[in-house]
Amino acid sequence: MSKNIFSMEGKKVVVFGGSGYLGSASVEAMIDLGAQVVVADKFPEYTKGHAEELAKIPGCVLFECDITSTDSVKAAYEKCIAEFGGFNAMANLVSFGVQANIDVMTDDQFRLGVEGNITHQFRAIREAIPYFEKIGGGAIVTTGSMYGVVSPDPRIYGVSGQNNPCNYGPNKAGVLQLTRYAAGHLADKGIRVNCVIPGPFPDDRKLPPKEFLQELSNKTMLGRVGRNREIAGAFCYLLSDASSFVTGTSITVDGGWTAW
Repeated sequence: MSKNIFSMEGKKVVVFGGSGYLGSASVEAMIDLGAQVVVADKFPEYTKGHAEELAKIPGCVLFECDITSTDSVKAAYEKCIAEFGGFNAMANLVSFGVQANIDVMTDDQFRLGVEGNITHQFRAIREAIPYFEKIGGGAIVTTGSMYGVVSPDPRIYGVSGQNNPCNYGPNKAGVLQLTRYAAGHLADKGIRVNCVIPGPFPDDRKLPPKEFLQELSNKTMLGRVGRNREIAGAFCYLLSDASSFVTGTSITVDGGWTAW
C-alpha cells in the first residue's frame, strides 16, 4: 500500500515563528503527520503557553533564533540537521512592525516594517538554498496576508486599537512577488516555493474588542473569523509531497474575505 500523499514522514522542517498563534497550530499538525520540526523563534512572552506545549511533543525542538541575523538563521538550519539528521523543508510565519498611521509613520518605523516582513522572508530563503542544493531540492513556504491582496477597510477599525499599519500590506504584497520570483529561479534546483495567505485570525490573547471581531466576521463569506488550526492544512499541504507539482503560487485561507 502506498504512503498517504499528505504524510510528512521524512520531512525535517524549520518553522520560523512557530510558537505564535498560527505557527504553533501548524507545527502541531506537521508533527501529527509525521514531520520533525525545529521551532525557531524569539519566544516572546505572549507565546509562552504555546512554546511550553510544543516543548512536550516528541519530534519538536525549540531553538531561540533572531531572524534578523543571518548567522542565527543558519544556526537554526544546522540545529535541524544536528537534531534530526537533515533539513529539507522550511516555513516562515514571522511578522513584526510598528503600529502607526500613514500620516505620522517615520522613515525608521517604515523600514522596521520592511525588515519585519519581506526582508526576513528573503533572508530565510537565501540561507536555505545551499542546504537544499546539496540534497537536490526542498520545500519553502512563506506567509503573506489578505492585506497584501486588498486594502484594509478603515471603517471597521474605528478606535479598536487593531489598526493595520500602512507598511504592512505593501510588504506582504512584496512577499507574494518574492515567492513567485524565488520559485521561478530555484525550480531547476528542485526547490519549490509557495505562500500561505491568512485572512482574519485574531489572537484572543491580544484582547480584540468584541465589536471589532464582529466587524471582521461580517467581512468574510463564512460570517466568522478563523481559528488557528484552520490554517495548518495549507502549510502542511505545501510542505508535503502532496504538492510536489505546485510552486510559485499561494493558498488563501480567509473565509472568502478577498473573494467578494
